Amino acid sequence: MNQTQNVSNCPKCNSTELGRGKHSGYSVMSPVNKLSLGCNIEYVICTDCGFIIEGYVVKPEKFKGTF
Repeated sequence: MNQTQNVSNCPKCNSTELGRGKHSGYSVMSPVNKLSLGCNIEYVICTDCGFIIEGYVVKPEKFKGTF
């Protein structure tokens, strides 16, 4: 997940205990106007309070031309 900013703490509880997670399988993001299998969504998550700090699609290029 190279799009991640320099996140060092949770904006909700100020914890520095962060982790990464992903949606995959049937929980993929798919382009609206294109035929595509979609791609996984990855997140930076606070492991103390569960707040999702950032979320990104793994292959953003699949969404070009959909707006």
